[in-house]
Amino acid sequence: MSDVTVRLVLAAAVMAVSLVMASSASPSSSPSAPSHDYGDALRKSLLYFEAQRSGRLPYNQRVRWRGHSGLTDGLEQGVDLVGGYYDAGDHVKFGLPMAFTVTMLSWSIIEYGDQVAAAGELVHALQSIKWGTDYFMKAHTAPNELWTQVGDGDSDHYCWQRPEDMTTSRRAYKVDAEHPGSEVAAETAAAMAASSVVFRRAGDAHYAHLLLHHAQQLFEFADKYRGRYHESLRVVKSFYPSSSGYKDELLWAALWLHRATGSRRYLDYAVDNADDFGGTGWGVSEFSWDIKYSGLQVLASKLLLEEKDLSSEQRLVLEQYRSKAEFYVCSNMNKNPGGAARNAPRTPAGLLFIRAWNNLQYVTNAAFLLTVHSDLLSSLGEPLRCIPDDDADTSDTGGEAAAEVVVPAAEVLAFAKFQADYILGTNPAETSYLVGYGEKYPRQVHHRAASTASVKQEKGFIGCAQGFDDWYSAGGDNPHDLVGAVVGGPDGKDRFRDERGKYIHTEACTYNTAPMVGVLSRFMEIQRQQGEQDL
Repeated sequence: MSDVTVRLVLAAAVMAVSLVMASSASPSSSPSAPSHDYGDALRKSLLYFEAQRSGRLPYNQRVRWRGHSGLTDGLEQGVDLVGGYYDAGDHVKFGLPMAFTVTMLSWSIIEYGDQVAAAGELVHALQSIKWGTDYFMKAHTAPNELWTQVGDGDSDHYCWQRPEDMTTSRRAYKVDAEHPGSEVAAETAAAMAASSVVFRRAGDAHYAHLLLHHAQQLFEFADKYRGRYHESLRVVKSFYPSSSGYKDELLWAALWLHRATGSRRYLDYAVDNADDFGGTGWGVSEFSWDIKYSGLQVLASKLLLEEKDLSSEQRLVLEQYRSKAEFYVCSNMNKNPGGAARNAPRTPAGLLFIRAWNNLQYVTNAAFLLTVHSDLLSSLGEPLRCIPDDDADTSDTGGEAAAEVVVPAAEVLAFAKFQADYILGTNPAETSYLVGYGEKYPRQVHHRAASTASVKQEKGFIGCAQGFDDWYSAGGDNPHDLVGAVVGGPDGKDRFRDERGKYIHTEACTYNTAPMVGVLSRFMEIQRQQGEQDL
């Protein structure tokens, strides 16, 4: 199918989405739900990454209350590790979530770059990706060596300081052949492969080539020296341990390298290892910095449309990947036959609720994957099929197996929109969980820099204890809005208390916002097309 045909098919789906949103009896159909300015939300989302920058800030920095920080990172180890992103409200640079953030930013631009450009935000999007990839190239100091963390989470959490005042440890940690870390090496390979696609399309072939060179070396390192990174780096175990192991990251990286290079050896890797690595075996209900299975399954499914000259074996395995991708989509939509055990939980108002701590990370990722997969279904002209479990207990149904559930592609997109709209304020609390968007949003985000006076206004040094006494414990709003940040969000009953100390709900992370860049871009396009149809 040509690109022109795909665009026509997706444009034709806009009216179907409107009809589904208007007529569905699901939680995605409140007739009084307000419309949202997705373009404004997109612009704010990209601004957030500038607030999370570490290193020497550029002249065109838009978040003016931030200053230079972490300027000696890596010095103790004799390597330049200045730059990169702080993951959340603290000042540790954790490699695994940072790489996942860049992968998802890049995937957003790969899928919806035209829409981002139409909003006038492509330059900012490219800058947000490059801030991460420039750092990764510094951190990849040898073919089998990757610096994966700067700072110590324990000491950092005992301190409430602006990043410009940091006095906590800036020790750096690495993985190498003797201390392997396949998850973080493979995720960094995925990030650099995906970003190479972005920069090649943007016309920077030289930078794209550099990224791809690093991505290929990192993948070989991750695959040759296999090992779980939190076993090599005990310092990360309390913060970002890998529960799913490294096999999902290896498949994920291989698929991104295939997309970046077109080389069949990476496709063969994903096909040959699909079963052993769980790619065609694991059906899961979440997608995150840790668990990549559903993401790689959606990515593999796209090859059924995009890849030419697939062998019968390759097509068979890719269809198996698609089956598991659709388990994920069906689970999030509560469409899998078999009840609660095969479907993701929700709040009473319909928000996906995977875990209490920082739940919105799972929601933003789900909204992105469902948006991408619904576009794929529309391009294929096929519905979503939610298949019963062959091994399910049928004693309660008189021995009869549950029936297959067929869902139109437009309904999948409508559900993704409902989740995005909930985040933007269409929820019982009438609160936008994207900071700075709408009239009501979190003002006490759990974030050291945002909750403390800017170094540009209050130049005096603020120590660890002083920060807790004067700023963390202070009542009232933060001095600075952390614009574009998606916070952890409400509890399982749709309740939210905007309090700095409730970090489970009020802390924001880069990987919460990254997938929203793609989601908001897609719905901004739909909104524009609907406006043209109305005219």
